[in-house]
Amino acid sequence: MTTLHATLPLPPSSQGGAERRGLWLGLLGVGIFALTLPMTRMAVGTPELPQMSGVFVAMGRATVAAVLSALFLLATRAPWPQRQDWVPLLLTMAGVVFGFPLLTSIAMRHVEAVHASVIIGVLPLATAVVGALMHRQRPSTGFWLCALLGSAMVVAFAMLHSGQTGLHLQPADSLLLLAMLLGAVGYGFGGRLAQRMRGEHVICWVLVLALPITLPVALWTQPAQAVSVHAWAGFAYLAVFSQWLGFFAWYRGLALGGTVRVSQVQLVQPFLSMLFAVPLLGETLDAVTVGFGLAVIATVFASKRMPVR
Repeated sequence: MTTLHATLPLPPSSQGGAERRGLWLGLLGVGIFALTLPMTRMAVGTPELPQMSGVFVAMGRATVAAVLSALFLLATRAPWPQRQDWVPLLLTMAGVVFGFPLLTSIAMRHVEAVHASVIIGVLPLATAVVGALMHRQRPSTGFWLCALLGSAMVVAFAMLHSGQTGLHLQPADSLLLLAMLLGAVGYGFGGRLAQRMRGEHVICWVLVLALPITLPVALWTQPAQAVSVHAWAGFAYLAVFSQWLGFFAWYRGLALGGTVRVSQVQLVQPFLSMLFAVPLLGETLDAVTVGFGLAVIATVFASKRMPVR
């Protein structure tokens, strides 16, 4: 009787409640991730005032998060991953431990956070595509129109805010584009794993499995000279929040609400970054920023109402 009950589909009301919780958890994860690019810029510095190397920032933050993950797995008595989980764990690792963090850390020394959002701003659309292919879902035309419109507005805002009239890919832009693609793969496979594992355990196992690589590379590339307190503060945030706690909420949200739908919450990330930059970097918000932010948020809620089969 218990086994039969476990296989029955959830009633529509339960499915709707799970989707709402997934969207709110996804928004929490995005709120944490919104500081990733500014904090990375703070940690690596600029060409004129370099701080830590991009390789150390990426591998060092993963090493710190892996130690925290090992303690968490022991404290929660997490079961070992099953055989069918190993390949998805490795693919998730390639995206969220090595791909996105490493490439963005290297690129952020050469571009500003606003410029980086021009390319990273289309990550929600890439994640939705990966999720739809992985889960054999068929989003409606209305959903894709909302996703494309939201992504276009994010890119348009970033280009308008940075004063650019066109998008010309330079080496740093190419790194960011590849980071976006790898990040989407890591989000997609991690979200699928979170459907049969605890979302917290997904990122913890990924980080622990990567430790034999991240630890020696971090030790080899650690700063040889003193760096500023602000750089260490940025590094600490990346290690504890961007690389670890943010994924607790994010993967749980993807599992509850579905990768295709919850991925669109990322559209508000550039504007959350702007809000956080006001107290951190002394930037100001103008009417254009607020207007674009409200318009993008509207597309997120509109996409929620579009059918996904």
